[in-house]
Amino acid sequence: MTSTTTPPLTHRGIPVGRDLRILALGSFANRFGAGAVLTTSALYFTRQVGFSATEVALAMSVSAVVGIVVQVPAGHLGDTRGPRQVLTGFMVGAAVFSAPPVLATTPWMLALLLGVLAFFERGAGAVNQGVVAQLATGGRGVLFKAYLRAVTNTALGLGSVFGGAALIIDERWAYVTVFVINAIFTAFAAWNSTRLPELAPHARAAGEPRLGVIRDWPYVVITIITGLFSLHFFVMELGLALYVSAHTTAPTAMVAVLLIINTAAVALFQVRLSRRADSVVAGARALVRGAWWIAAGFAIVALADRGDVWLAIAALVAGSLVHVVGEMIGSGGQWGLQMGLAPHERQGQYQGFAGLGFSVLAVVAPPVVTYLCVDLGETGWFILAAFMVVIALVSVPAARWALDSRARYGVTTHSG
Repeated sequence: MTSTTTPPLTHRGIPVGRDLRILALGSFANRFGAGAVLTTSALYFTRQVGFSATEVALAMSVSAVVGIVVQVPAGHLGDTRGPRQVLTGFMVGAAVFSAPPVLATTPWMLALLLGVLAFFERGAGAVNQGVVAQLATGGRGVLFKAYLRAVTNTALGLGSVFGGAALIIDERWAYVTVFVINAIFTAFAAWNSTRLPELAPHARAAGEPRLGVIRDWPYVVITIITGLFSLHFFVMELGLALYVSAHTTAPTAMVAVLLIINTAAVALFQVRLSRRADSVVAGARALVRGAWWIAAGFAIVALADRGDVWLAIAALVAGSLVHVVGEMIGSGGQWGLQMGLAPHERQGQYQGFAGLGFSVLAVVAPPVVTYLCVDLGETGWFILAAFMVVIALVSVPAARWALDSRARYGVTTHSG
C-alpha cells in the first residue's frame, strides 16, 4: 500500500510534477479531438459519403485488428529505442493520418486509411502507457492513471459537444472541420510529447526473447482476467442502450443521460476511488470490490423492464450510479495488477500487451453482450452480474501466483 509519505499527486486539480502535467495536457488534447470524431464519423460516412453501415463497420474492424497487432511490438520498440522518441514518432504519424480518412471515396480506401491511422494511434497508446508507468513513480502510478482517466473522460465529453455541433449543422464542411480539428489537436499532442524527459532505452540482455511478455504466463493470465473484467464497459455502452430500447418503457434519450452521469462521476471521483489499489494484492482486492458493485448495478438495471416508465427510469439511473462506483474501483484494480506485475524496464511492452485484453474483447464482446442483454433480457443481466464476480474472485489467487513467480526469478517490477 502507498505510505503516508507518498508525495501529493495534484494541487488544485493540476499534477504537481512537470512531467505528469505534460502527460495530462497531451492526453487531454488527444482525446478532445477523438471525442469529436467519435461523435460524428459514423454518420458522416453513411449520410454524407454514402457508405452502408456494414461497410463502415467493416472498415472499423480492420482498424481494430491493426491496433491489436501493433500494440506489443510498439511498446517493445519504445523500451529498446527510447520511449520519448518512439512516442513522438507515433504521435506525428497519427497527426498526419488523422484527417485523410475524410477523403475516402470507397470502403476499401476507408479501411486502408483507418488501418494506417490505427497503426500510429494504437502504437502511440502502447508506448504512452509505458511512459506513464516510468514517470509516475513514488507509489503514484495507479493514482495518476486514475487522474488521466478523469482527464480523458472530460476531454471526450467536451469533444463530443464540438462534434455534436457538426451533427446539428449536418453539412459536409462541418464534418470535414471536425477531422481537421482532430488532426490539429493530435499534432499539438505530438509536439507536447517532445517536452517529456529523456528516458533511457533498455536493450535486450543476451538470450532474452524479443517479446518476453508472451512467455510470461502469469502476466498472460492476469491480462486475460483484466480483459474479461472489461466486459462491463461494453455492457453499459452497447448492451444498456439496446436494452432500454427493446425491453423498457424508458425514453431512448435516457441513454444519453446515463452516459453524462457516468462521465461526470468518473471525472469527479475516479482518483478518490483508486487510492486503495496501489499494489498487486491491493489491485486484486479492488477488482473484487468493484465486481460486487458492478454486479449490483447490473441486477438493478435488469429490473427496468418490470414497471412503468418512472420505475424504468429509476432503475436505470440507480443501476448506473451503482455500476459506475464499481467501474471506478475496478479500474484502479486493473491498473494495480497490470502495472505492478510488469518489469520496470519493460513497461512499454507489458502495458502494450495488457491493452490487448481490451482490444481483443472489443472484437468479440458486441455479439455476446447483445445476446445476453437483449435476447435473454433480465436473465442475461443476472448472468453478467455473476460472471463479473467470478472473474474478479479468480484474480486474487492469480495475483498471488504471479507475485510468487516474480519473487522466484528475481524480477524487478514496478513499485506501484
